[in-house]
Amino acid sequence: MNLVTDYQNQKVLVLGLAKSGFHAAKLLAKLGALVTVNDKKDFDQNPDAQSLLAEGIRVITGSHPLALLDEDFKLMVKNPGIPYTNPLVQKAQAKGIPIITEPELAYEISEAPLIGVTGTNGKTTTTTLITQMLNQQRSAGKAYVAGNIGVPATEVAQKVTPEDVMVTELSSFMLMGITKLRPHIAVLTNIYTAHIDYHGSRANYVKAKMRITMNQTKDDYFVVNWDQPEWRELSQQSKAQVIPFSRQGLSTVGAYVKDGQFCYRDEVLMPVSELNIPGDHNVENALAAIAVAKLEGQNNEAICEVLRTFTGVKHRLQFVTEWQGRRFYNDSKATDIEATEMALKGFKAPVILLAGGLDRGFTFERLVPALQEHVKSLLLFGETAKLLAQAGEAAGIKDIQIVENVATALPIAYQKSQPGDIILLSPANASWDQYPNFEVRGQIFIDGVADLIKGNGAN
Repeated sequence: MNLVTDYQNQKVLVLGLAKSGFHAAKLLAKLGALVTVNDKKDFDQNPDAQSLLAEGIRVITGSHPLALLDEDFKLMVKNPGIPYTNPLVQKAQAKGIPIITEPELAYEISEAPLIGVTGTNGKTTTTTLITQMLNQQRSAGKAYVAGNIGVPATEVAQKVTPEDVMVTELSSFMLMGITKLRPHIAVLTNIYTAHIDYHGSRANYVKAKMRITMNQTKDDYFVVNWDQPEWRELSQQSKAQVIPFSRQGLSTVGAYVKDGQFCYRDEVLMPVSELNIPGDHNVENALAAIAVAKLEGQNNEAICEVLRTFTGVKHRLQFVTEWQGRRFYNDSKATDIEATEMALKGFKAPVILLAGGLDRGFTFERLVPALQEHVKSLLLFGETAKLLAQAGEAAGIKDIQIVENVATALPIAYQKSQPGDIILLSPANASWDQYPNFEVRGQIFIDGVADLIKGNGAN
């Protein structure tokens, strides 16, 4: 770990806890900063705040008092989920206090090179594939996952060495708070429309995503999806060497599909049909990972071994089990329309779809063709249930039912199913109307499948 001295005796405000804020506060204290943590959750229900206070770190909980910024803070480390419209954040901006997010802090202290992965969909799967590929047959050091994947970057950055590499998933929220962070390899999986409630417009969202390459130079690489004109145009903003990947074979400069084979430049790696996870979107994720692994000098045998054996990431089109001829998939991470659309396109068998969630003002016309082609029954819950029902009706689906939640949907889905069917949780919406996060929603589905099997007398 690089023991930077910039924070010694400097007053730093950590705004918001959760994993990123908790680890950022501990690191800053280790670096000699005078840390104050401010979290909205009440102290008696806030074990992280209690732990930090026990370590001698100043903690203020229960609200975000504006008067706090009357103190002479030199820096704010903001939880990525707190929007810039927050009054305390706005006051900090007005006072000229620099605002960063936790990955920026991690970058400053890390001894290892950084691979950064962003995009609307596919970030976690691509991050995981890259990490597994780089660890396959590795003789020295280790590739570590970090960031939005659920492992705080500051926690990983404290233990990595120059022989290691940090493969870091970076959300648009995180990227809004970077200043120096410079990935040696940056990956853009795709950009659709998401998080408009946070960024205010799609243009702002795209700008946030493109910050991943803003500090790169000609000595770095920008791996970018080449299959839409917008993404090709965005790549022109980068000073790094652009490495395309293309499922449609639109470029042979990087990773691409040709004649049903995964290829990198002039090399054929393996048949696409041998990829162990379904869907065109996962072909794209695999291509992005192939490009990174090849740039890192990994051999084809190691890359192909991962592609043939990788079973997916939890909550990202995760295969749960097959029982009585039905296959159950947990795609709770599908928090937008495009993710569910891609999930449906990955299946040839009839799908019973469980969907719904937080109403962010979207309608679901875009989903109609995929519903029409792949879905036999719709079970809908949450704030968007009626909107999704309208899309289902437009798709000509006869069997549409609004239910209370994921847990109640699952046994009904089984009753409606036949051998050969897919029972898929792919909500197309965020979870926050009914669940604290998509992980909890997905785990309820997984547990429900287990209860379903147990309740039907399976051994």
